[in-house]
Amino acid sequence: MGFTNLSWRPAPKPLSLGRDEVHVWRASLKLLEAHLARFDQTLAAEERERAARFRFEKDRNQYIVTRGVLRTLLGRYLEQPPAIVGLRYNPQGKPELDMPADPDTVHFNVSHSHGLALLTFTRGRLIGVDIEAIRDDVERDKLAKRFFSPREAAKLRALPQAVQQKAFFDCWTRKEAYIKARGEGLSIGLDQFDVSLAPGEPPALLRVEGASEEPSGWFIADVAPGPEHAGALAVQGPTVPTHCWQYG
Repeated sequence: MGFTNLSWRPAPKPLSLGRDEVHVWRASLKLLEAHLARFDQTLAAEERERAARFRFEKDRNQYIVTRGVLRTLLGRYLEQPPAIVGLRYNPQGKPELDMPADPDTVHFNVSHSHGLALLTFTRGRLIGVDIEAIRDDVERDKLAKRFFSPREAAKLRALPQAVQQKAFFDCWTRKEAYIKARGEGLSIGLDQFDVSLAPGEPPALLRVEGASEEPSGWFIADVAPGPEHAGALAVQGPTVPTHCWQYG
């Protein structure tokens, strides 16, 4: 499934996240830099310290805005002030809510690239998202050989040149979304599982090495943030209603 022809709409108020829903938010980091000071006030001390370590102002500002938007949205879902939302990191560095897990726990994931961010939220399911800027200077064959599975790399090479760029970024974002949803970092190699990538082929997790039942337990979808970006999400469980909102 792909959300390629959607209109990113303002979210309703009050904001409600059902157990069988996924919410995807798109945020323009460039536009939201106008509210940089407000977002900075929502950050925890550790987050401010991390922001200060960025060498370039652009990267520092995008981190502050992205984390501020995340905290603002979590505050709306949890009905808490953004500044007091407790976050922690699992051993592989994936952020999560610092509270006991239960079936209604809000799970989330964030990705940003070249001025645009995607943020995803659901309840009681692992979730991951990835966004990538589509660039012409990417060495597709070299990267596919290094990071894709042999099957994926072969499929990519067999496609017409005219569609290889889209197929590459579709494959990359689907793989990254799944890895991020699992939250196990580099313990899962990108070459140890297959996703679909051919034009017209539905987004899907096709194979996981050593876990034949794993693909049936995931919902993969493309998300089109805009003409210059590719995006995908991965959600644990069956197909779920997905709502796409514009932040700001």
